[in-house]
Parts: sequence; C-alpha cells; structure tokens
Amino acid sequence: MTVASAGDEPPEVGPETPGDEAAPEAVLLLAPRDGTPTPITTEAELAAAAARFAAGTGPVAVDAERASGYRYTHRAYLVQLRREGAGTVMVDPLPFADLSVLQAAIVDSEWILHAASQDLPCLAELKLLPGRLFDTELAARLCGMERVGLAALTENLLGYRLEKHHSAADWSTRPLPASWLAYAALDVELLLELREILGDELEKQGKAEWAAQEFAALAASAGAPPRQRADPWRRTSGIHRVRGARALARVRALWQARDQIASRRDVSPGRVLADAAIVAAAESDPMDERTLLQITGFGGRSVRRLAGVWLDALSAARALPESALPVSPPADGPPPPHRWAERDPVAAGRLARSRAVVADLSATHLLPPENILAPDLVRRLAWTPPRPPTAESVTVVLRALGARPWQTDLTADRLAEALNPPA
Repeated sequence: MTVASAGDEPPEVGPETPGDEAAPEAVLLLAPRDGTPTPITTEAELAAAAARFAAGTGPVAVDAERASGYRYTHRAYLVQLRREGAGTVMVDPLPFADLSVLQAAIVDSEWILHAASQDLPCLAELKLLPGRLFDTELAARLCGMERVGLAALTENLLGYRLEKHHSAADWSTRPLPASWLAYAALDVELLLELREILGDELEKQGKAEWAAQEFAALAASAGAPPRQRADPWRRTSGIHRVRGARALARVRALWQARDQIASRRDVSPGRVLADAAIVAAAESDPMDERTLLQITGFGGRSVRRLAGVWLDALSAARALPESALPVSPPADGPPPPHRWAERDPVAAGRLARSRAVVADLSATHLLPPENILAPDLVRRLAWTPPRPPTAESVTVVLRALGARPWQTDLTADRLAEALNPPA
C-alpha cells in the first residue's frame, strides 16, 4: 500500500466510484501535511492560536477526543481545529477553565464536524458552540452513501486511507503518545475537502436545503443540557433476564453503588463492575462474601476489594419494604410495535401503512428511512393520529415532535392517506 503525507496528490476518486474494484488503490495517510502540532497548554499559546484562526479564511474543521469506556465523564481530552490560513492546532483542554477565547475567534464561521452529535456536548462544556455547522457524516447519509465513517469517506471520496486504531484509546492519558497526536491531527486534516465534495453532492441531488435544516437543528441544540433518563439503572445490559420486583431492586442497588464509585473515581462504570455481574448477582442474591465471589465477574482483585460494598447493596435491597420496590415506569408513548396487533389492530394497520410510506420514500430518495422520519415519530403518529388525519394536521403533529420542514413536506400528504382507514 502507498504511504503518504496529506500534501501528496491523491488518486482521482469521486462520489460515483466508491466500492468500484477498478478504482485506484487508496493512499495510506500517516502524517499531517504540516507536521503534527504540539498540544497547546498555556494561555499565551491559546491566545496566539485564537488570533491565527480569527485571521484565517473559510470554514473551521473541529474534532474532539474523549475517553469513552475509560472515564465516567464524557469530557473532551483533546480538541483539534484546522482552517485555511491558520493550519492545524490541537488544544489540551485540561489546563483551561474553558476555550471561550477560541469561540470568539471562530463563532461566525461554519464549523465542519464528523458525527457532530457525539462531539457537541463535550465542546459545549468548553464553551465552544457553533453558530452554524456542516456534519460530514450526516451529509453522507443524506447523499445515500452506505459507509459514512470518516475513514470510509476519506478513502472513497478523496482517495486517502486513514488508520483508525486509536479511535478507542484512553485520551485522558498524559503525555499523549506521538502516534496518537498524529492520528488526532489527521481527523481534521481532510474535513475541509470532504465538506466541499459532500456539499456539491447534496446540491446535485437536490438535498442541500434538507441538509441545511438538519445542520441548523444540530447547531441549535448544541448548548442544550443532556437529557436526563428516568431510572438509568434500567438500561443495565441483560436486565431483561431479571424477574420480579425484588430482583430488580437488587439490580438498582448494585447499579447505584457502582455508579457512586465510578463517579468518585472518574472511571467508566463498566470498569468498576460489569453489567453481567450485576445481573448475575441480582438473580442469585448471594448472602455472604464467599458466595458472591463465586459469581462470574466478581473474581477480579479490584472487584473483590469492594465485596463489602456489593453485599451491603444487596442487603439494603433485601430489607426494602414492598412499597419501595421498583414499579414499571409510566409509558412514554405507544407500546412496543409487536403488541399493537393484540391491543389495537386498527392502529397496527396504520403503523404498517405508515412504515410502508417511509420505506418507499427512502428507496425513492436514496437515504435511510430513519432520516426520512425517525421511527419513534412514525409510531407516535400512528398510535394517536390527528382527527381528521389531513396533510395539515399531520404536519402539525410531526413538527411538534421535532420533524424538520423538509421531512413534513416530503411525508405529510402520504402519511395522511396511510392514517385513514382503507376503503
């Protein structure tokens, strides 16, 4: 395989050629064209970088690296930016209260991100909030591309291959290895070029306005507080195997004990105690340390040291009165679709016809059904349709649920027909 820096000429590869066996071999990109910058760690360096970016031109490529799977929080441990005339900078956010000095320099520019919804929350914590943005992953979905990861897009559209083996690294590590920094710099190296190609493709397919509405919705939600889930312990993997309110109380008690430890240590909860171990202990309800440590997942040294914590949690769940045991949360929306035929056959018919409409539009416009209309919106509309179901009333319901104008323009007429009983 060819190896190059980003300054070399890539082979000619365009949107029409992804996956073509006759396409030239992609160039393996290992080094940024201007070299790998050293992460900024001082106020003076940050101010100088902000001045460079304020003087640059065009959009700004932005990325962030987190330590998902290693840390309890989802904060950014590295922020990368690139702009024409400014080059690439990488900022270690740990020494700073926030990065508002950078925000002031680029707030009026378009930000280019890949999978923006993943990075916007941690950027917002640093007071980095885009006024407008372009999401290369979402743009690729709207263009009907099947492989929308950054590595796939750069290979298929630009002819460069990126290695992604550091994507799951512990970015809270200090100092960061040189190979990791090169990887991080390359994440913004090609975003500017990708934005141009994808923007042209959106125009070509008549989807530029659709994308603009999606990007505006993302930018508007960037500073919104994260949604707080009710009873987050219910998302324990494997909890569906646990039977009975008392056993669910044991899951809750163990989950809460683990969460307190993980939060205090700033460690991913799964590294304190695996979900599978929580479920196994909830099912068997061990009464002593010897029995507890025989359960798969409790044998590791760090878990054994906390045996008293786990036993106390189980004991507390055992002592709860019946009135304090978990009860099923109130339904938020319609029931699971597999129960519709039994509970409301008419609604099940509406759902089937509505899904068929979305599937047909998906095939016609070459984009995923969930981008045509989120499945939850389709279910809510079919379960409780407006009366009478007209294009106008369907539009009102869908807009209230968060659908964008382009989505209601595309779907409302046909969904109104689907919601009416067949003749």
